This record gives sequence, C-alpha cells and structure tokens, in this order.
Amino acid sequence: MTLVRRAVITGTGSALPPRRVSNAELAQQIDTTDEWIVERTGIRFRHIAGPDETTATLGVQAAQAALAAAGTAAGDIDLIVLATATPDQTFPATATKVQAALGIDDCVAFDVAAVCSGFLYALQVAESMIRAGNAERALVIGSETFSRILDWEDRTTCVLFGDGAGAIVLEAQATEGEGGRGVLSTKLHADGRHNQLLYVDGGPSTTGTVGKLRMKGKEVFRHAVVNLASVMGESLAAAGLTPEDVDWVVPHQANARILDATARKLNLAPEKVIVTVDQHANTSAASVPLALDAAVADGRIKRGDLLVLEAMGGGFTWGAAVVRF
Repeated sequence: MTLVRRAVITGTGSALPPRRVSNAELAQQIDTTDEWIVERTGIRFRHIAGPDETTATLGVQAAQAALAAAGTAAGDIDLIVLATATPDQTFPATATKVQAALGIDDCVAFDVAAVCSGFLYALQVAESMIRAGNAERALVIGSETFSRILDWEDRTTCVLFGDGAGAIVLEAQATEGEGGRGVLSTKLHADGRHNQLLYVDGGPSTTGTVGKLRMKGKEVFRHAVVNLASVMGESLAAAGLTPEDVDWVVPHQANARILDATARKLNLAPEKVIVTVDQHANTSAASVPLALDAAVADGRIKRGDLLVLEAMGGGFTWGAAVVRF
C-alpha cells in the first residue's frame, strides 16, 4: 500500500452573529417583499454583525470550534490562512488578530483576498504548504462582515448578503494513495476582465474609502453557472473521479437558482447539494466552510465521504476542491 502526505480535514467550526434578520424585517426598511427575495434567490434569513462583532471576532469563534472538533490545541497550529474581503483593518492581516486571540505566539498567518472564492484559494494555499512539508497543522478560515460594505438603499444587493465565519483544521497525514482521506485536487481560476460586474467602488489607493458593493446580477449568474460546472468537472478529472463518485457538493451559497442550475449541468441529484443559503444568505468567503460545518454537525457528511467544494466571486475568481472527508 502506497502512502502519500496529504492535508486532511480533522475538524470544522462556524460562527454566526446572534442577530438574525428575516426578509419580512428587511421589507419594513426597503422596497422589497419576502416573496420577491425567496423567488429570485431562495434566501429567507441572514445574520448581521453587531457593533462589537468583527471579521476577526467571528473568525476566532469559528477557529475555536474547529480546534475543539479536531481535538487540537491552538499552540499546535503553525499556519493560519484567513480568507476575507472585509478585513478588520487595511493592515495588519486579520489572520494575525485571530492568531493573537487564540494565544498563538508564533505561526505563519496571513489573509487571502479572492472574495467569494477566498476559502477555496486559502484551502489550496494551506494544502500546498502542508503537502510540501512547510506546515503540519493549519487553520483555514473564511470570515466576513459583508453588511459593512452594503448599500442599504440598493434593494437588489443588500438583501443578498450576510455575516459569518467558518473554519477547518487541516493536518498532515500519511494516507492511502487511492481512497485515502484528504484534499485530492484543487483547481483555481481568475479573469480580471469582468471587474465591473461585481466589485466594491472604493479602496485605499483609489478613493481612500471602504466603498460599497456593486453588482450586475444577471451577468454574474450567467458566468457563475458556466464557470462552476466547468471547474467542478476539472477538479474531479484531476482526481481521477466522476460526478457519480461524489457524495456531497458543498457550494458557495450565493443563490439557490445557481445551485440548482450548476447541479443540473453535472447531472447531480439535488439531494446531494448542501444548501444553507436560505438561512445564511451569501456570506462570501465564509459561505463554503459555514455550509460544510452545518452538514458535518447534522450528520449528513460523514468520515470517508467524497466532497466537492466550489465557489465563484468577484474578480472574477472561481475554484473547486475534491476532498475525501
């Protein structure tokens, strides 16, 4: 039996702000209805961070839950990669704030910015470092406070997003070459020509302000369905697998219609797709790990299951990973 060094998910965790906002509550503030939001997106609720909650505090809570699930002490972590588009500060990296809050005196810690695909980018970075022998145990975190960059007068965008964090512990293990646990393949892409379809209209070197999110929804939808189906097929092929081998798809939770259309393109049964968009809305880089933790916590995802994680976000960036859980 051939053993290979792989990055194995040993624990998952998540964090959501206590404040839960329904579509009906939003309809009291802006010109929208519960029916309009549900029909177009599948979203029913989202969580909104309070004044004392930040991307870092949510990330710490998710990391602590993942460490507890893995049975790993914070001091054993030697790498933190945090994906976010809403950092606490321009610098230093929010990952270093999480590191300090966890009581870790010294480890590699940095942020990754790829918006909704951020967790997939962070996962590949951490997995590559583990596989190369540059880390043994890593925290990979997606954490966002997207409510802070929304235009609450733009009803086409403000209803779509929420706040939250998700995290996993990745550990180097010697596993079987075929059928063993761990990250089996990852594929990432970016195409900066589509900047104006999904972006924030501010930044330190342009306006000197944070800015607000802007999106052309129809165009983003069209690109998302094509790109996600393509990259999922690409990642499965790289692992020598087919859609028939997949136990669960854990997708970026942007829009229920995108989830349905992507599954149809790959001939995947809808019941194999983890859906949390109705409860969490789009939490950007936190979306995939939040959905993953929800399905692990309720017992759907079990050890040995074959997962495909996928996401697409502003940039455009998109990616997928095949993981034997």
